[in-house]
Amino acid sequence: MRIETERLILREFTLSDAEDLLELLQEPQVNCFKCMKLHNIEEAKEEINNMISSTNEIYYAIELRETHQVIGEVFADIESPDPTSEVKDTYGLCYMLNNKFQGKGYAFEAVYKFVDHLFNSLNARRIFAYVEDYNLASQKLLEKLGMRKEAFYKEFVSFINDENNNPIYENTLEYAILKHEFNK
Repeated sequence: MRIETERLILREFTLSDAEDLLELLQEPQVNCFKCMKLHNIEEAKEEINNMISSTNEIYYAIELRETHQVIGEVFADIESPDPTSEVKDTYGLCYMLNNKFQGKGYAFEAVYKFVDHLFNSLNARRIFAYVEDYNLASQKLLEKLGMRKEAFYKEFVSFINDENNNPIYENTLEYAILKHEFNK
């Protein structure tokens, strides 16, 4: 699948994206992506192979149309609101952008088109996203998409440890939007 915007192309990852993915994930800025940190080109290629073979997640590279550089990724976990049901109409949204390209509107442009694709091509019913309470830029992006804040989880999850190897728990917000709300 290929989705185009004025400045971007959203497409599946290929092994030729390994260098750009390595640059993106050498030093993740947001703690929830620290576990995805890559150290070398071989790890980047392995990660791309995992993305390509995933059956429960959808991964798209965010490519600049002008230079064909991959500047980020957008992905979604496919979930069912009812564990006993075969219906999978709920998606957990994630995205990240190379620090060099932040603040230019690329993230919103990519995430908007991806969410539109999930709702209107893949027939998603509900999309949600978790965001740390300190990540104000991401909160603003989700609100600009029309997502509402549904929950605040105090000391919800830990991605990093302190100097004594104790987990540092983060406060997390949950945002969500339904298809009929997005399509208004």
